[in-house]
Amino acid sequence: MKRSAALAALLAGSLLLGACGKADEDKATDDTTNSADGAADGAVKAAWIYVGPTTDGGWTTAHDNGRKAVEEALGDKVETTFKENIPEGPEVAAVIEDLVKDGNKIIFATSFGFGDAMKAAAEKHPDVKFEHATGIPNDIKNFGTYFGAGEESLYLSGMAAGAATKTGTIGFVAPFPIPEVIRHINAYALGVQSVNPDAVVKVVWVNSWFDPTVERQSAESLIAGGADVIANGGDSPAPGEAAKAAGVAWTGYDSDQSKDFAEVWLTAAIYDWGPYYTKQVQSVIDGDWAKGDYYGNIADGFTDLAPFGSRVDADTKAKIEAKKQEIIDGTFNVFGGPIMDQAGTEKAAEGEAVDFGEQMSMAWFVKGVDGNPEGN
Repeated sequence: MKRSAALAALLAGSLLLGACGKADEDKATDDTTNSADGAADGAVKAAWIYVGPTTDGGWTTAHDNGRKAVEEALGDKVETTFKENIPEGPEVAAVIEDLVKDGNKIIFATSFGFGDAMKAAAEKHPDVKFEHATGIPNDIKNFGTYFGAGEESLYLSGMAAGAATKTGTIGFVAPFPIPEVIRHINAYALGVQSVNPDAVVKVVWVNSWFDPTVERQSAESLIAGGADVIANGGDSPAPGEAAKAAGVAWTGYDSDQSKDFAEVWLTAAIYDWGPYYTKQVQSVIDGDWAKGDYYGNIADGFTDLAPFGSRVDADTKAKIEAKKQEIIDGTFNVFGGPIMDQAGTEKAAEGEAVDFGEQMSMAWFVKGVDGNPEGN
């Protein structure tokens, strides 16, 4: 599925923050390459800009694994560079200019808040290819966007959570009240309700993509309030640490952390960035890069579920796998009706679905979510 150019106007007014967030602005900016002496003869230089540290165990770790996959696949045909802990805002413009001056021919930016600077740079440097994760489609010839239907995998991880809860309360540590996060929480809640109709997903907003201290405190407050399953949409594993300390279940996000949290792990919605990154860099090498607005899904392997933990029983696994196959086959839509919002207003009737444009601009929670979609 791809977002149309017409969707740009719809998203522009509703998305205010990065889909993968804002790091601590006091952290240092790092620059790492796979060659200390510069690009090998004929090698294409490719760069990634990260909002968090590569060791965050979530969003940035997953993107950096994608960068490493490019190195492994393309070898000496490519030299990769990354800059981490780059705050959203004016600072990223200087980072992009440095990367262009260093000879990078394709630059990937992995936070929505980098968009304005990427747009300006793309217009200034038409010979460089720019790609923006979670970005808004545009009409600039050398500026593409990419993301994926994490809502599909979150629905499935919600099924695991719904089967695991005994109290009927699931806590969701949420980053920012923007359409992407609201869409993901709604999909997760619908997955919960598909196996446990009476369960409630309680949301606490932390207003950060990477703040381990606040994320853990928020998870602890949810557990104290009766949640026996914790979920999160931010970049750190801190909610999982709180779950582990309390002995309650956890569904992660972005990365497979089953080995580090085996006692509490259920599963996680994950993204495989490597194939996309490799394809795009290869196209620069081949000279046939084409602007696009890619929106991957489970069917094409872009998003999926991490391995199940021991807390997920065989019956639940079978139900999740069956639903996953329906998604792949196109016989099930995560946002297929009937769907009601918190106020009881019908958003999608039986046999219909919330259309893609509205999914991309969601500002409402489905019935069964306890929280304010506008923030705390």
